Amino acid sequence: MNVQEQIQEYITSQPEQKRSDMQELHHLALKVLPGCKLWFDNGKNSENKTVSNPNIGYGFYTIKYADGKTRDFFQIGMSANKTGISIYILGIRDKAYLAQTFGKELGKASVTGYCIKFKTLKDININILEAAIRYGVEATSEN
Repeated sequence: MNVQEQIQEYITSQPEQKRSDMQELHHLALKVLPGCKLWFDNGKNSENKTVSNPNIGYGFYTIKYADGKTRDFFQIGMSANKTGISIYILGIRDKAYLAQTFGKELGKASVTGYCIKFKTLKDININILEAAIRYGVEATSEN
């Protein structure tokens, strides 16, 4: 199964409201990052034990560690969780930026250093979410 098939299977496995919200967010991510590299992590380690929620990733950037090592990773991530959906905006250096810049206008969402968590799309302002995603893409494209 290729990555696009894994992503579709993951999205369609969700309960109806979450499924349609994730499908809309998937289209939004592809609009912001047209032709981007797609990633899918099923959340299992090498022993096939679940260690995290599955994640869909969009885009590509290289993380540079202090010891000189590097790791390739996605710029934007999406995952279903028990109470809703998480959007990950990775690579932002200022961990207060998302909450300070987008938090108040976003709506009913929890915003941390790199994660925006909400129950359903109707709870948030999708235009503000798109602006946050675009900011993250620009920030990691500069790295």
